[in-house]
Amino acid sequence: MVKAIKVMLIPNNVQKTKMFQYAGASRFAYNWALAREIENYEKGGGFLSDAELRKEFTKLRHSDEYAWLLNISNNVTKQAIKDACTAYKNFFRGLQKFPRFKSKKRSMPKFYQDNVKIRFSNTHVKFEGFSSSRKANKQKMNWVRLAEHGRIPTNAKYMNPRISFDGLNWWISVCVEFPDCRETLNDDGVGIDLGIKDLAVCSDGTKYKNINKSQKVKKLEKQKRRLQCSISRSYEKNKKGESYCKTNNVIKKEKLLLKRNHRLTNIRKNYLNQTISEIVNRKPRFMCIEDLNVSGMMKNRHLSKAVQAQGFFWFRKQLEYRCSDKGIQLIVADRFYPSSKLCSCCGNIKKDLKLSDRVYRCACGNMIDRDFQASINLKTYGEKFAS
Repeated sequence: MVKAIKVMLIPNNVQKTKMFQYAGASRFAYNWALAREIENYEKGGGFLSDAELRKEFTKLRHSDEYAWLLNISNNVTKQAIKDACTAYKNFFRGLQKFPRFKSKKRSMPKFYQDNVKIRFSNTHVKFEGFSSSRKANKQKMNWVRLAEHGRIPTNAKYMNPRISFDGLNWWISVCVEFPDCRETLNDDGVGIDLGIKDLAVCSDGTKYKNINKSQKVKKLEKQKRRLQCSISRSYEKNKKGESYCKTNNVIKKEKLLLKRNHRLTNIRKNYLNQTISEIVNRKPRFMCIEDLNVSGMMKNRHLSKAVQAQGFFWFRKQLEYRCSDKGIQLIVADRFYPSSKLCSCCGNIKKDLKLSDRVYRCACGNMIDRDFQASINLKTYGEKFAS
């Protein structure tokens, strides 16, 4: 099984400069290749292969105008051209939207490293071309510190190593092949109902609270709102005519705001991962969840912010990954399956059930929490399709 591992890097100032140069060269090569494809198409030509574009780019590198590209590893620009060609062809195959040019301000800085030449130790990763000198003290610049020691195996075959910058920190992500670890599962299954009041309610009665209602998250949200207001006032105060002037104080505040956003995102993702791990570690035979219409729920202006903060897409994505890793069957119930309106005792469907009705009351005398009942119905649904 192939697993993706992402680890934070701790580069020094010289290494940070090199990384930004590599990311800039990667962006330049991607935009150049995409512009050549569009230009060739407008002249009535077909697709340009990445091999043709790489040959043309090699001549470009050795010209006087673009001599700065010679200081960048060839594998960085080569992979960027491949990515541009793949994105361009995928548009005509109907697999994605038309590729856009990468922006220096808005696009995430990232670049590729050759999977053959990259090397890992327990504490460092060696990049290609940071220093071409053979002196031992200069060669140290090629080795960048890892924030987590021993996370990436040192004697493995690496696939698609990518380095990216999220606005605060540099990260390296790499795919590594591990042996399959299938475990003995229980005979029981689990139905999981996702919601806003509670993140998840399981059919065995376990509830996982909404982390966004905790005091820690509320405090960070309040700090975020105040920073946003302060930045907005600073922009208005330093406005020159119709243009806005970004002062050093505004840059400092925007960096603080970015830190608050990262902190909130990390808290939410960490809680989701802990919840999923706890459910998967019970080793059920199957799990059943709903196919939620998240895009439709986001159109409700009263619930959109709460739905977005819950991270339903991330929950399902990680649950699919963990289930495939452990050999657990994941069943997704039909979008129109009435899990909340269906009585778990008599099978009657209560069509007039409102979102504000938190307790389900049926004519047969069944009175139960609606979310818990939905999880029981999802478990029953899963038993029909479980293999």
